[in-house]
Amino acid sequence: MMILIAGPYRSGTNDDPILMKQNLSNLEAFAVLLFKKGHVPMVGEWVALPIIHLAGSTATGDDIWNEIQYPVAHRLLYKCDAILRIEGASKGADEDVRIAKERGLEIYYNIDDVPDISASH
Repeated sequence: MMILIAGPYRSGTNDDPILMKQNLSNLEAFAVLLFKKGHVPMVGEWVALPIIHLAGSTATGDDIWNEIQYPVAHRLLYKCDAILRIEGASKGADEDVRIAKERGLEIYYNIDDVPDISASH
């Protein structure tokens, strides 16, 4: 499965780039675990951040940033089979879960609940 990892990125950081980078590292740590279970992990920021930069955003939360950041994850959900909602307050991640539910995707709240298919792949 391709699984979108949803959790805090900007939330609780007051737009501090160091804290945002720590949140991204946390999301990516789950990507490794999903990959080891035989899945294709996806972190929305992997797609959004380069596009935001190339589009000319000058600050977190500016118009360009807002135009791209959350819609990327929503578009990715058309390609994903499931979502892993990791701990931490995040309005964006909660919206991702809402959309995933609407689309009938599998939603996991714990990495241990994601099936391990590594032996078959």
